[in-house]
Amino acid sequence: MSSSSLAALPEVQLEPGKPPILHVGAPGDAPGWAAENRDALRARVTEHGVLVVRGLALREADQVRTVFAQLAGEPMTEREAFAPRQTYGPGLYSSSTWPANQPMCMHHELSYRLEIPGLMLFACLTAPGQGGATAVADSERVLQALPAALTERFEHAGWLLTRSYNDEIGASLAESFGTDDRTAIERYCRAHAIDFAWQSDGSLRTQQRRSAVVRHPLTGRRCWFNQIAFLNEWTLAPEVREYLVDVYGEDGLPFNTRFGDGSPIGEDIVQLLNATYEDHTRREPWQAGDVMLVDNVRTAHSRETFTGDREVLVAMAEPQRLPDSCPTPEASQR
Repeated sequence: MSSSSLAALPEVQLEPGKPPILHVGAPGDAPGWAAENRDALRARVTEHGVLVVRGLALREADQVRTVFAQLAGEPMTEREAFAPRQTYGPGLYSSSTWPANQPMCMHHELSYRLEIPGLMLFACLTAPGQGGATAVADSERVLQALPAALTERFEHAGWLLTRSYNDEIGASLAESFGTDDRTAIERYCRAHAIDFAWQSDGSLRTQQRRSAVVRHPLTGRRCWFNQIAFLNEWTLAPEVREYLVDVYGEDGLPFNTRFGDGSPIGEDIVQLLNATYEDHTRREPWQAGDVMLVDNVRTAHSRETFTGDREVLVAMAEPQRLPDSCPTPEASQR
């Protein structure tokens, strides 16, 4: 990468409480501009962990798909989704279906998988009336801010994700695994360290143990990398949690998280995690045409409540297996 290519872009705008923003003039050929400036843009993502590119004036899914391909190559196909998405072509999706009046708290995309996306790409085609930001938080700083005793426990034991697939809540088997064939699903689970059990009504329950703290593949720095708070029962709105427990029971919730040894995670811990995220949250309202690039290991993201229409397209790229994605007592001593 040449220094001249890095200097070709304007300076990144850095303001407290906001993600880094790069203002560019609307190019006549957005995909060509993305290809020409790919290395410079990716260098800024490496530097800051996230970058908003404003001014590309993207208006259609086909434009987004082509720009994303220039920036990150072939996208990943989502597997183990927790909520349905609309598909706009191979590897290009809508945001997860989630009520507009319910926030999606901070998380790292697919951090419960063995193969995770190293890069997240977002593009806004329609900005909401109010709210709806895809906020971000630095996972290194979040880890440093959490109580050492808590992070050490998670680092040693990991975290456990439990899921119950049904036809009413969340992603279906076909949406999550790409098939509803039992043999293929069982084969996938065995290959991806997921314990599974078919229930008498034909539904599926799974659990998988993953690391809560990992080392960044480039910097080697320790990052708080998980979805412990986001997928925990205590993050749900109280009325939603009460309804789900009443219908499905404590052990049949569509998703929940525990300590890696199976111990429950208390409401106080979930509140602490979400409060720590909020202390480190940076947000910028979407504008139509914006693109956001997120280092998925270093940077957590959320979706805030909103009013009006909101259309944000998502792609996941640069699949990688982190060497410490499954915790062991030996690994925690490194």
